[in-house]
Amino acid sequence: MTTTAAGHTPAPEIVAAFEAAKGFMPLDEGLALYAAAAEATALGLPLLEVGTYCGRSTILLADAARQAGVSALTVDHHRGSEEQQPGWDYHDPETVDPVVGRMDTLPTFRRTLHAAGLEDHVVALVGRSPQVAAVWGGPLGLVFVDGGHTDEHATADYEGWSPHLAEGGLLLIHDVFPVKLDEWTGQAPYRVYLRALESGAFTGVSATGSLRVLRRTGPGI
Repeated sequence: MTTTAAGHTPAPEIVAAFEAAKGFMPLDEGLALYAAAAEATALGLPLLEVGTYCGRSTILLADAARQAGVSALTVDHHRGSEEQQPGWDYHDPETVDPVVGRMDTLPTFRRTLHAAGLEDHVVALVGRSPQVAAVWGGPLGLVFVDGGHTDEHATADYEGWSPHLAEGGLLLIHDVFPVKLDEWTGQAPYRVYLRALESGAFTGVSATGSLRVLRRTGPGI
């Protein structure tokens, strides 16, 4: 099931920029993300992404936000998640800063936004998600959780950001797999997804691939 609908589809040049960017989200999930973001802009509140990486999904949030005149925010320390470190399957040597010897996806992210013509429509919050969430003070129309895949990090992202989600806003969780496929695939996001449903604060809206969309319909986070 997808969430795309007439009027909630990105322009061909945005799709092309998305597909050209480094990242792991497939197109069907990207289109569902865009549709949810476009819907959430009706609240007139910022859209927030946790887990920028190189900006592939940020392109879609930024374009939806631009169309509606709201802000797109993206949070990342840009040192890479656990599965992106050297020696793991998702490591990209091109993202390593040769001076400090650690991953730094911030330069690639900036180039991604520049190529897509969206630099002026994104606020990049560079830091660890729980620290940024602790000082964030405003309501959000959408929270897209796509950061670390350990229970510690996925839970911290949910606990840090979901209380800021306005009633009627959308919570999106990526890499949700009910069945464990490998060491890094989906179990922590899946547990966060179940927790959100069990809280009574969220109602399921849709599922596209590993992307889950929920709506905040009550208190209890």
